[in-house]
Amino acid sequence: MQRRLIVAGGSGFLGRALARHFAAQDWDVVVVSRSRPTIALPARWVPWDGLRQGAWSRELDGAAAVVNLAGRTVNCRYTAQNMLDIYTSRLDSTRALGRAIRDAANPPPVWLNSSTATLYREARDRPQTEEGGETGKGFSVDVGRRWEAALWEEDQPHTRRVALRTAMVFGVGEGGVMQTTDRVVRLGLAGSMAGGGQYLSWLHVQDFCRATEFLIGHPLKGAVNVGAPGALPNRDFLREYRAAWGVPLGIPSTAGLIRLGARVMNSEAELLLKSRWTVPERLKRAGFVFEYPEWAGAVRQLVEQARQQGHRGQ
Repeated sequence: MQRRLIVAGGSGFLGRALARHFAAQDWDVVVVSRSRPTIALPARWVPWDGLRQGAWSRELDGAAAVVNLAGRTVNCRYTAQNMLDIYTSRLDSTRALGRAIRDAANPPPVWLNSSTATLYREARDRPQTEEGGETGKGFSVDVGRRWEAALWEEDQPHTRRVALRTAMVFGVGEGGVMQTTDRVVRLGLAGSMAGGGQYLSWLHVQDFCRATEFLIGHPLKGAVNVGAPGALPNRDFLREYRAAWGVPLGIPSTAGLIRLGARVMNSEAELLLKSRWTVPERLKRAGFVFEYPEWAGAVRQLVEQARQQGHRGQ
């Protein structure tokens, strides 16, 4: 009998990656999202509004696992309306899933819910772990704290819950972060940003899928940092990125220029300026082995994949 995986908010880049990964292992994958995926997937699509119970709720009964990726992108200006949308899209969907799992006759034994590595403070002095990390301040941190609190609101004695404090995930495909970053690097604009000393925690999309599978099968619960162990400063990250594309130089940018550019692009400079230095202490202690632990190897593989897809006209 096929195991069933529910991927809520699964029509985006990460959801599609999970659908392909688990379907390749003969899982019955159900993507639950507001809109039908625009790219064909080896999965069934069930609509929801991320708020109310409905036909989608029945899919959870007897499912082997639930992964919730729902949430409005944070790559936007933090206007009052956008901040409200960011809060509600995360909190409402998490609470809707919590109620559905609570009421299921045969609830899924594990529920992985998105969180964020941005929850930790600005860190340049030492890496932030699940047990020794320090919570930061500001809007993004508050979103993460409330998001994780919503995961624990319902009494669910039969369902193990994990908060995925995920770093920035890099992969090739529509909607992925590399759609933007590749263009910046190839245009020669990816020099050190604001001095380049801020750390960047990252993750190869293949390791994101593998870590998700590992956490479904392993008894870990609570908050888990999901990011490669090889976080590195912005200047080194961009140097390896340029080298993978064969771009020898990148124009550096000041913090002021980044803030101006973010405003023009309807985004927030925090996404580039905050130092995010996390390590996956609990994953490593549990025995998970990263296929791409270091950025140099990861970006070379990703750029080669991007070149191959470009040659095929995809």
